[in-house]
Amino acid sequence: MPTTMKAVRKLTPGPGASLVTVPVPEPGPLDVLVKVNATSVCGTDYHIYSWDPWSQGRIKPPLTTGHELAGEVVAVGSQVTTHRVGDFISAETHIVCGHCQQCLTGQYHVCQNTRILGVDTDGAFAQYLSLPASNAWKNDPDLPADVASVQEPLGNAVHTVLSVPITGNVVAVTGCGPIGLMAIAVARLSGATAVFAVDVNDYRLDLARRMGATEVIDGRKEDVVARLRRLSGGGGVDVLLEFSGNPTAINQGLKALRPGGKAAMLGLPSRPLEIDLGNDIVMKGIEVKGIAGRRMYDTWFKVKGLLRGGLDLRPLITHRLPLEAYEDAMELMRQGNCGKVILYPHGVPNN
Repeated sequence: MPTTMKAVRKLTPGPGASLVTVPVPEPGPLDVLVKVNATSVCGTDYHIYSWDPWSQGRIKPPLTTGHELAGEVVAVGSQVTTHRVGDFISAETHIVCGHCQQCLTGQYHVCQNTRILGVDTDGAFAQYLSLPASNAWKNDPDLPADVASVQEPLGNAVHTVLSVPITGNVVAVTGCGPIGLMAIAVARLSGATAVFAVDVNDYRLDLARRMGATEVIDGRKEDVVARLRRLSGGGGVDVLLEFSGNPTAINQGLKALRPGGKAAMLGLPSRPLEIDLGNDIVMKGIEVKGIAGRRMYDTWFKVKGLLRGGLDLRPLITHRLPLEAYEDAMELMRQGNCGKVILYPHGVPNN
């Protein structure tokens, strides 16, 4: 077992990050030590890398970033009985307190004292990671490492999609980033009659087609509300799944909902926004549900079932890079010309 490892760390406040050599972490009595085989890049990782206003108010360097992963348990803490060396795991990235009102009533996903892997604690852009055993999710042994590493954001998509009635309904997805793209495939597998995808990026609209969208709508070129109403027979879509956080897209999606429709909203606006509450929600009898992360661990079991049932994420994984190429990964994120980018801390596998 090595004593040092490579890690991508935010060493000081400001844009960028550094690939450095640091000690391999020592697992605590309730932790597992994981050899990180694959770690996928999230929009949050790019926010931290670019040092946007959210990061400036939240991140306290030095910090190893990254939170989506698949790896092998190589050591367990003295009090761990649930895991053993050799387990193939991914991570639930919300480390919860267990004693606030939300935790005590089973709402761990909205724990008042949540710490997030790679945001509040050292994360997965490293060759090894120490993680509470209670956050280590055992994967099926035959699940590919790249797919296993994206289960955390997939859980967000699954939680969003399954929070509203999907089977037999017409669905609009606004925002075709990776989670929106996953939601398209989940909605189709869950029995949606049609899934219409809205974005302003050609690359991601093409990915939306590959993930199973019935139709794609370019918000730069089309009247989104008119097109969604026309595609849904004139009355509007039954369900809105909102992933963009963009004020224009949010308002378009709400206007395109039929009276009595339902909206599940995961996208985070960068600032407060104005909506026509009276006309677009109250008088239409719309139900709007805010989605925070994944339900622990109900959503993880649903993710496992969907993957076993044929959910295909292969079109979504567009780039595979060594950990040393993390700057290239961040540039792909900046451009938006990617789906999920996978980093391999121990080298990109040949197969």
